[in-house]
Amino acid sequence: MQAHSTPAAAATQELVQLRASQINGCGFCVDIHNKDAAAAGEDAARLSLVATWRHSTVFTDAERAALALTEEGTRIIDGYAGVSDETWARVRKHYDEEQAIALVSLVAMINATNRLGVILNNQGGSYVPGNLAALAG
Repeated sequence: MQAHSTPAAAATQELVQLRASQINGCGFCVDIHNKDAAAAGEDAARLSLVATWRHSTVFTDAERAALALTEEGTRIIDGYAGVSDETWARVRKHYDEEQAIALVSLVAMINATNRLGVILNNQGGSYVPGNLAALAG
């Protein structure tokens, strides 16, 4: 699951980044990933249900595994002991070793980015879809 290697991988990556950003309260990153996913053709219903993915029918089993990994990897601060054996089993069922490593790396990177966004008080709302490279300078 290298960065945006397939449409499905790109969609899953945006869902993962959106969910971690929601948990971390980073409006800047929520804005970016919501708008970029929508611009890439992601369904509005799916985007609106990311925060409640466990209680919706619009995500595949593979996406659910990636979202569980995201939540458990992001909520370490909340006293979670890390990613559960059950979640790892689901991840391994749907992703090969390289894809799982890519997912873990993505979760780590978006968590770091979220923290920077919150610390620097970057506000969400004004992002123009597809303009992420320009923000990086």
